[in-house]
Amino acid sequence: MKSKNMFKKAPYLGLGAVLLFSSLTSCKSLEATSKTTNTTMPESYTSSQDSTNTAKVPWKDYFTDPYLNALIDTALKNNQELNIILQEIEVDRSEIRAKKGEYLPSVGIGAGAGVDKVGRYTSQGANDANTDIAPGVETPDPLPNYMVGAFATWEVDIWKKLHNAKNAAVVRYLSSVEGKNFMVTHLISEIASSYYELLALDNELEIVKQNIQIQSDALAIVRMQKQAARVTELPVKRFEAQLLNTQGLQFNIQQEITETENRINFLLGRYPQTIERDASNFINLVPDTIYAGIPSQLLTNRPDIKQAELELEAAKLDVKVARAQFYPRLSINAGIGYEAFNPEYFIKTPQSLLFSLAGDLAAPLINRNALKAAFYSANAKQIQAIYNYELALLNGYIEVANQLAKIGNMEKSYNLKAKEVATLTESISISNRLFRSARADYMEVLLTQRDALESKFELIETKQQQMNTFVHMYQALGGGW
Repeated sequence: MKSKNMFKKAPYLGLGAVLLFSSLTSCKSLEATSKTTNTTMPESYTSSQDSTNTAKVPWKDYFTDPYLNALIDTALKNNQELNIILQEIEVDRSEIRAKKGEYLPSVGIGAGAGVDKVGRYTSQGANDANTDIAPGVETPDPLPNYMVGAFATWEVDIWKKLHNAKNAAVVRYLSSVEGKNFMVTHLISEIASSYYELLALDNELEIVKQNIQIQSDALAIVRMQKQAARVTELPVKRFEAQLLNTQGLQFNIQQEITETENRINFLLGRYPQTIERDASNFINLVPDTIYAGIPSQLLTNRPDIKQAELELEAAKLDVKVARAQFYPRLSINAGIGYEAFNPEYFIKTPQSLLFSLAGDLAAPLINRNALKAAFYSANAKQIQAIYNYELALLNGYIEVANQLAKIGNMEKSYNLKAKEVATLTESISISNRLFRSARADYMEVLLTQRDALESKFELIETKQQQMNTFVHMYQALGGGW
């Protein structure tokens, strides 16, 4: 540990002043590209100004199916992607501790021992031989040395560089929390959508089984008519082919059910198993009324918008940190301890006492390209963060507007499709009666059965889209976290 005398640096104070002035002057020449953030949004989605917002409803109250709620609750505990994000939050929290420690003094302790043998006929050797430490105390040869002490270093944050870096770390931590919240809303939405898809597939499978029975009965009738010489072999083969086609649909749907169940299990962080559900009342499900509120509520409800806003704030702090790199850096170093050639003299004060105090002022002067590159990079990332924030606002508004329109359109589409199914279902009975009485061609019966089956599938798909709109609207408003 070496002692330093600040007064010996007096001849360099003028040079230090020049460096300080030069750094401050040249830093002013750095021009940052500026852009104003556009946060203007329409006052409403429609003519309504009602501020009631469904996003405030907890997901356990929004979804009333107990089987679905159990799946969501399991996923929020076991989903691997969500748990990965939670660990990323811990990483960002540790970054705050690291940045906070940088602008606090660093204190440490140390001890050392060594031996030094110099030549007798050197200047240091001659001086050691002629120097009396104390009466009756001889200077040992070779000369050992023992030291123990404490030392401290501190960079004075006069330009708030370290303080801004710590604040940027705090903001990024908060941003990662919002990222986790966005992941939660996305996870809930994905599970609910897959669950309603599974219910729809169950209903499609049931419709296929019903049609298999209907077509089997029709095939039996046409075979009896052939035996009675009322029809030829051609209708028998056509009815048989249609039955085989419908039976093939059954296995395709069963495969889709297996894949959908496994997708849900994956989101729940578990290996494949049967998903408990009740699909008996799926076709009669009616989504609750959804209140979109006003667009400005997206700023506080949607986690992705809040995350983009926080990322912008952190980027602005990064620009300040990069600019402060051009300013002079003031460091203070201090140390205190004991040093002697014999441990017996450690406690002799002030003879064995050792201390130092020094301050350093340094600033970049020549070849600052790396600092300039870092500054312009931080500024570009700030502009990028502004665009990301504006994009998140625009995307959030459009998602809500689309889902609002889809709610009304899906309701009208479902009502019309339900009437179509009822009509075609009735036409099956009519065509069968006419065919038995030889008043209708067998092709009319086949086409009627095919159209009825397709319309029932379309009705189920429309109901699924209607329920998915119910789910996606909740996600678009920022609910669930």
